[in-house]
Amino acid sequence: MCLPGIGFARFARAGPGNKFRFGPFYYNKDSLYGLRRQSDVFRGGVEPDRPNKTHIVMSTVKFKGSPVNLAGEFIREGVAAPDFELVKTDLTPLRFSDLKGRRVVLNIFPSLDTGVCAASVRRFNKLAASLPDTVVVAVSKDLPFAHARFCTTEGIENVVPASDFRASGFDAAYGVAMADGPLKGLLARAVVVIDREGKVVYAQLVPEITEEPDYDGAAEAVRTH
Repeated sequence: MCLPGIGFARFARAGPGNKFRFGPFYYNKDSLYGLRRQSDVFRGGVEPDRPNKTHIVMSTVKFKGSPVNLAGEFIREGVAAPDFELVKTDLTPLRFSDLKGRRVVLNIFPSLDTGVCAASVRRFNKLAASLPDTVVVAVSKDLPFAHARFCTTEGIENVVPASDFRASGFDAAYGVAMADGPLKGLLARAVVVIDREGKVVYAQLVPEITEEPDYDGAAEAVRTH
């Protein structure tokens, strides 16, 4: 029998001894432990009666003032950048391993079909012209065809558009997947700068999704590394 993991604890009721009731069935405390609500898993901290069970930390941002949880912790400066595989406009893969030895700027955002996201791509396209030996990658879950159409229409030539529509693990590795809110499933707005050795030297998770990132901060990080 399959049991729902999400919302299970909400409907469980105390039963005889150390057991809990879900419908007509009783389960002991240990069997319930792995079926806690997803929201509990990401709150951080340690389960009181399970000192060795550390919960995953969840980063948060806002969308028009309302809190939005991310499915994990946003990547930190100083760590080795995780490998990834995205999809270019010609449907061929773009792997981080192919970019090593050059500086990389990841401009991450929800969708090109929003004014702020489109503005960020235009701005980074201009900045990229003044950042030698640097690859600027525009990352969203838009289809590659939408990326191609936007870049052709807008004359984007200095940015590499790359799609995460195949859910290859990029959003989890960099901690940018929105776990709830109106844009659930899309990528949060963030900028990550990676140096030639593959280390993250700048990481900005934009607090309010409807606002633009710190372009100057990202550019300075590139120039100083």
